[in-house]
Amino acid sequence: MDGMLKLFVSSFILMPMLLTTSSAQSCSRYAFSSNRAFSSCNDLPYLNSFLHWNFDSSSSTVHIAYRNTAVTRSMWVAWAINPVSTGMVGSQALVAYRNPDGTVKAYTSSVDSYQTSLSESNLTFSVSDLSAVYSNSEMIIYATLELPNNMTSVNQVWQTGPISASTNTPGPHAFSGSNVFSMGTLDLLSGQSDTTSLGNSKTRNRNIHGSLNAVSWGILMPTGVIIARYMRVFKSADPAWFYLHITCQSSAYILGVFGWGTGLKLGKDSHGVQHTPHRNIGIVLFFLATLQVFALLLRPKKDHKYRFYWEIYHHSVGYTVILLSIINIYKGFGILDPEKKWKRAYTGILVALVMIAVLLEAFTWHIVVKRKRSARPGMMDGANGVNMG
Repeated sequence: MDGMLKLFVSSFILMPMLLTTSSAQSCSRYAFSSNRAFSSCNDLPYLNSFLHWNFDSSSSTVHIAYRNTAVTRSMWVAWAINPVSTGMVGSQALVAYRNPDGTVKAYTSSVDSYQTSLSESNLTFSVSDLSAVYSNSEMIIYATLELPNNMTSVNQVWQTGPISASTNTPGPHAFSGSNVFSMGTLDLLSGQSDTTSLGNSKTRNRNIHGSLNAVSWGILMPTGVIIARYMRVFKSADPAWFYLHITCQSSAYILGVFGWGTGLKLGKDSHGVQHTPHRNIGIVLFFLATLQVFALLLRPKKDHKYRFYWEIYHHSVGYTVILLSIINIYKGFGILDPEKKWKRAYTGILVALVMIAVLLEAFTWHIVVKRKRSARPGMMDGANGVNMG
């Protein structure tokens, strides 16, 4: 049986190791108060944003108006073209925010790192007629851009973030939700934009990562512990409870490794986006869970002198894994920012598992106490009989 168990566990170990809002408005119906007119526009799918433009292909000049309709007085907005990539680094940005005195500042900023503070600097192409207006929670940036190399298709990035109250300068934007997906390509001639494929790909990968980890670490692992803790009380369930426990925990480990792998891939593809606590807890979880699986191969027999210490280790590490798993899953909800129903659904499952555990705890204690009481009178009668004899 020990040989079969080692083969069973080893197979589960080796298999994973082989893998290592958009606004309801429409830009076409918008009328600029300054009587400006733009022949093309796009409703950008994230951050309540819209882009209007006139493009002169003969001179590679584009006149743009970028609008954001959900801007508070303590926010900055930016729209940028990235001539060299599709992400943030390399972006040539137009930035605007409202000063405390009510005036609006508009300027250019060349983004050369993810730790940028959007300080004022020249761009790699010429910008003229740069201005911005703020009214009724809407910020509009106007500018004329002379695009390089007869460029007709551009990589665009747009963002919003907070203004630092102490320095009155742009602070870091959020690294979750819509702020992660606000980028894409734009064909200035046809007006065709592609902002969904990149966003959908990232969203799909993040959802896979979250789902795998919620099911594995957050549901299967606690279920396996409940099976081991309470089914073993019933003599008729031995050794079935053990193999159910092994199956549940091994399945959780395999799914967890896949989830951990997708997290590594997301981290690699999201340059500059760091969720350090979530990542570090994930690494610790993977390490502890791997130790747990290997510990099964070293499980002493019931009558071995080290079995007591092994059980202390096994139980303490197991409960630590479950606690860290739940903490990290809720951190993941904060990063993914999904619809509230998913967080509520997981919370409901977690509450149900806790309630089941509480009921089984009371029931199994009742059984254990009843067994002890039924065994005690026989022992007492025997003693009394000896004394009376």
